[in-house]
Amino acid sequence: MDLDKNNELDQANLRLIVACCALAYMGLLGFMPGESHARYLPVIYYIVSFLLVSVGLRQAIARWPGHYPWRRVLGMLHDYTGTCFGLVIGGEAALPIYAVMVWVNLGNGMRFGSRYLAIATVLALAALLVVYQLTPYWQANPFMVLMLLTTSTVIPVYAHLLLERTRKASEQAIAANQEKSRFLAQASHDLRQPIHSIGLFTACLREAPLGEDERRLVDSIDRSLLNVSQLFRSILDLYTLDNGRVQPHYETFALGDFLAELLRNNSEAARWAGVDIRLRPCSYWTRADRGMLATMVQNVISNSFKYAAQRPLLIAVRRCGRDLAIVVCDQGRGIAEAHQGLVFEEFYRVRQGRDKDVEGVGLGLSIVRRLGHLMGLEVRLRSRPGRGTAVTLQGLPRLQAQPDQPSAQRSPAAPGLLGGLRVCLVEDDRNVLRATSALLQKWGCEVEAHSSPSGLSSDCEVIVADYDLGQDATGIDCIDRLRAQRGWAVPALIMTGHDPEKIQAEVHERDIAVLSKPVRPAELRAALRALRELPAAPVG
Repeated sequence: MDLDKNNELDQANLRLIVACCALAYMGLLGFMPGESHARYLPVIYYIVSFLLVSVGLRQAIARWPGHYPWRRVLGMLHDYTGTCFGLVIGGEAALPIYAVMVWVNLGNGMRFGSRYLAIATVLALAALLVVYQLTPYWQANPFMVLMLLTTSTVIPVYAHLLLERTRKASEQAIAANQEKSRFLAQASHDLRQPIHSIGLFTACLREAPLGEDERRLVDSIDRSLLNVSQLFRSILDLYTLDNGRVQPHYETFALGDFLAELLRNNSEAARWAGVDIRLRPCSYWTRADRGMLATMVQNVISNSFKYAAQRPLLIAVRRCGRDLAIVVCDQGRGIAEAHQGLVFEEFYRVRQGRDKDVEGVGLGLSIVRRLGHLMGLEVRLRSRPGRGTAVTLQGLPRLQAQPDQPSAQRSPAAPGLLGGLRVCLVEDDRNVLRATSALLQKWGCEVEAHSSPSGLSSDCEVIVADYDLGQDATGIDCIDRLRAQRGWAVPALIMTGHDPEKIQAEVHERDIAVLSKPVRPAELRAALRALRELPAAPVG
């Protein structure tokens, strides 16, 4: 509907411009040799009245937007009436006004579709016949009239063919995009599961007593898996951004805790890259989309691991007027000035011979900038070859004081082990179930593993469930059922391979944590520690 409104208003605006051009043309004719203004005064007066009516029609379109077929046809009649009057009164000197007929014909067809193109064509042919009957000059030149009639027919027919081809191509593109969306949605879920289970199995190996050589092999597997996981998430981020599905959901949180948690999750990757991360203490609070901001900072940190390995990395929060800025500074080889504006483009990489083995396809910074645009953050890059690179995420609001209700804050993982924690695990994928159960047992948990939601019963302290458990139930259904059995809100966690925002909306006000697969073991351990610390609460 908005498209129709804008198109009709655009047509009305263009009508005013064309009428002004016609008025200027008729005024200039009076200065031509052998011509006088008196001859064209009736046409000029008519165009002035035409302009006044056109202004009124434009105001009506702006005041009552929408699709009104009668108003569109009335606009065509208005255009053709004015054109006919100018052609009849102006004679041969007014022939260039015929271009207005072509504009009305094509303009209505291109803006409103083939049906209006056909109506405009019929009205144009009728208008030409009327001018022919009323103008001696036209009657004396029948071949000219034939040419104009042919032109007024052939051009719209060709335009109709183009419109039909465009419409079919658009429908095919939409269908292909929908098919791609379905494929990526299914592939996303199917690929997350094995990546998730491999990560958990690797964590189990890490918990076992291993020799130095075996531990290096596990490190290599884990590092390769991390690269695959990051690439996979980058592609999914790019896909959701292209589809316009990403919208910020703001919450209030402490930046210091947020960055400390992010660094804990990257401790293994930093160790592999030989990067010493230093975080300056920060007591500021802000309001932003926590997930989007985490993705932005994570992508910048990952780039530093790749291109500034074996060098220190500094992360700090600065005050910028009323706002805050997160600054990530590395001491890598830097980026030449010629490349600094290009590194934010998709798939662009500054390649050199010595970094041929650096993983990635050049999506990280493009995702950072696009997410920043969605949240109103400015992304700045400052780099000097041989001196390092600093990326600044600027524009985060600075809250004057800690909120009275810091419920939006995510507390850092509580210290201590998970020994003795009774966990009810519900997962229909056998590999994921085995991997998660084995890892939780390595951490000292007592695990009740269920591959089906049917007949579910447990005296657990924490529930960990996959979201998609087949056609019978979801993980949320299982959590609700167990909580009803126990009579209190057992702390619960959903791990999902689907769109996490959709799941977050479903668990709203249920006090259920959500982790998006593939879940890194450090994330799972931190989430379980946090859930263990929650106080008992009655079922809401």
